[in-house]
Amino acid sequence: MKWQLAEAKNRLSEVVNRALVEGPQRITRRNDVVLVISEADYQSATGKRQRFCEYLSSANFEGLDLERDGTSLREVNL
Repeated sequence: MKWQLAEAKNRLSEVVNRALVEGPQRITRRNDVVLVISEADYQSATGKRQRFCEYLSSANFEGLDLERDGTSLREVNL
């Protein structure tokens, strides 16, 4: 929904509730526009990812073969 700044200030609780239920709420002031969005929408939009060390601590490496390949290296002419 689109709100004028004065109306959004007077009905801030409604703006926040609608952002949580309906999605982003657009607030305009002259030529400026801002959005009120839920934190879940923000996390989704910014692509917040798990840190690599957190990923490794929760990863399951069972069945992963980490043995080095024993074949000889190929000849390279320089």
